[in-house]
Amino acid sequence: MSPQARDSVHCGDSGIPMTLQDAFNSARGPVLDGRSEDDILDLLQTAEIVETGLHPDGSNYVFIVRFETNLGGEVPLLGVYKPQSGERPLRDFPRGLHNRERASYLLSRILGWPAIPPTVIRDGPHGEGSVQMFIHADAEETYFTMRDDQSDQFESIAGFDVIVNNADRKGGACLKDADGKVWAIDQGLTFNPYARVRTVMFEFCGHPFSAGLVDSLKRLRPRLAPDSTQDTGLDPDPEPHAAFFAEFKSLLSEDDIDGLRDRIDTILEDGVFPMLDEYYNVPWPLV
Repeated sequence: MSPQARDSVHCGDSGIPMTLQDAFNSARGPVLDGRSEDDILDLLQTAEIVETGLHPDGSNYVFIVRFETNLGGEVPLLGVYKPQSGERPLRDFPRGLHNRERASYLLSRILGWPAIPPTVIRDGPHGEGSVQMFIHADAEETYFTMRDDQSDQFESIAGFDVIVNNADRKGGACLKDADGKVWAIDQGLTFNPYARVRTVMFEFCGHPFSAGLVDSLKRLRPRLAPDSTQDTGLDPDPEPHAAFFAEFKSLLSEDDIDGLRDRIDTILEDGVFPMLDEYYNVPWPLV
């Protein structure tokens, strides 16, 4: 990372200066003091961005940003800032990938899976973009090193990738934090019905979706189409996450929503992960 603002900062009460590079390399994140996920969203949305550094591994222009907050501890709150102005043109996706990052997060909140870091859309030093809470993760761990021991956490990620038509699930887009929780990141290439799924998670192909995932999709399905007559066996409750759902639909096109609905219908009918081609459905690079 090459920080654009190089002044060291004092975090917490210790008075020990911590540079953006040091914060980026820290094994643990800031002390959140029991703050809720919605509290973190508010900080990401409203806190002042006081330092930025170019992320070393982004295919687009991606920045690590530090926020001015009153959190305790020595490590400041960091975010991953992906401005629309930094996107390179793609043949199969329109501009505005930050909207798909936010839509993916909102859908994960509505479903309750998988674990996607809190994500907002806001203005930053390079214009509007997505800002996602930075996960302090073990850089040596990827999907390939974790899959044998964390298969229960990966099913929800693999299932999510099917319903959102994720075209970019690399092995490095799964992060394990210091507490062992696995997070899914990089959801910008999602929801486009004309793209193809690209993933490294082939272990689930042909396997049934777990009952918990299916039940949450049954609850979601009627809300995607108010005129749906599909018998889900469950009464949808329109109240939970109503604001999230309204925003979610506003971020995507009708074709995107139609594709999402069709993929969910296929899962509810078949109940299994689709079979994928190990040559056609893989991202590059793999990590």
